[in-house]
Amino acid sequence: METGFQQFVLDQLYDMPGVTCRAMFGGYGLYQNGRFFGIIYKSRLYFKTHDWTKEHYVQQGMNPFRPNRSQMLKNYYEVPADVIEDPDRLISWAQEAIAL
Repeated sequence: METGFQQFVLDQLYDMPGVTCRAMFGGYGLYQNGRFFGIIYKSRLYFKTHDWTKEHYVQQGMNPFRPNRSQMLKNYYEVPADVIEDPDRLISWAQEAIAL
């Protein structure tokens, strides 16, 4: 069952071909053509980061994905709200998350 936030994110990524969303571990995984690049968890969006993209997130005060106190995924950072609200920027950031 899709949440309102999940559907909003998918709507914002509409112009990005091949994006799908699958339930996983109490949240949802975002994929493009089968390639995992994002997590939706508790109405927050996290994208995979790389050495050259992580700084975008850190500069805006975003934190890594932490589903509980004992677990943290340092390669996935929360996407800022202003990026989520701008489909063109969100798609750009998503494409960076997918890039090798």
